[in-house]
Amino acid sequence: MSRSNVKAEMIKMLNALPSELTWGDLQYHIYVRQKIECGMRAVEAERTYSQEEVEKHFEGLMKKWR
Repeated sequence: MSRSNVKAEMIKMLNALPSELTWGDLQYHIYVRQKIECGMRAVEAERTYSQEEVEKHFEGLMKKWR
């Protein structure tokens, strides 16, 4: 998302959230949104791993730890 859209997206997010919102709730929703956007950029840049690659990596780690 471009920087110019952040304000508009934040307004949409605020309007979709319940009225009984704490600052912590708001921080959580912003954090989740940032992580989703980061993941989407990683997918677009093809900086992701397949399930098989991740499993193979963790199998190697598990063998080292045993």
